[in-house]
Amino acid sequence: MSDADLSVIGTALADRGRARMLMALDDGRALPASMLASEAGVSASTASAHLRHLCAAGLLEVVPSGRYRYYRLAGDEVARLLEQVARLSPPQPVRSLREGTKAHAMRLARCCYDHVAGRLGVALTDALRDRGHLVEEPGLDVPRPRGRFPDDVTYRLTPDGRISLTGIGVEVPAADGVRCCVDWTEQRHHLAGPLGRAVLDTLVDRGWVRRTERSRALRPTGEGRAALQRHFGVPWPPPSGARVPAHR
Repeated sequence: MSDADLSVIGTALADRGRARMLMALDDGRALPASMLASEAGVSASTASAHLRHLCAAGLLEVVPSGRYRYYRLAGDEVARLLEQVARLSPPQPVRSLREGTKAHAMRLARCCYDHVAGRLGVALTDALRDRGHLVEEPGLDVPRPRGRFPDDVTYRLTPDGRISLTGIGVEVPAADGVRCCVDWTEQRHHLAGPLGRAVLDTLVDRGWVRRTERSRALRPTGEGRAALQRHFGVPWPPPSGARVPAHR
């Protein structure tokens, strides 16, 4: 076989409407074509063409439901690709108060496929590290570019971390290894992989955060704000550009 044809993925991402569709699905939801057309700001016929293109490129898959068809990302590898591209991409300009409000909410807390991202995701990860519940595996010689976190750092959940998370209802995976990814707005690590998914599920199931209908943003409830402070030492809103102080 010859080299990978990067142009297939590059062409799929090159259209702004298709890019907006992909980002709208980056919280793991399956959405109908009509909602994706609205997110992209295009007509129904243009949306259909975009969706066919994205499916052919292997970035989306169709989820039939009766007479209706829904679309979702074709796996977590696509979500990871979007996050990597987002890290290298300039931010879109904010042209209205509504766009500014949405952008601010997304930066505070959002879904990154199946885990928590934004300031909240980073703050939760920092809190686990500061309390010694999440430790970086020793013996790694990873170059650290100035101002950026490396992608290939391995973390391990400690026994105390397992007890702490289990105590608040998190179904902690059996494996101690933990994957983190670099948050594209904060440029810092947040929990990903099975543990990240389990933490998000717990926050939602316990009513501590709520998903928003037309956005990837997460909104903490009053009970959730108190729980985040009590269990993790994370205030609301989470700090920007600074680590959550270690638990004493």
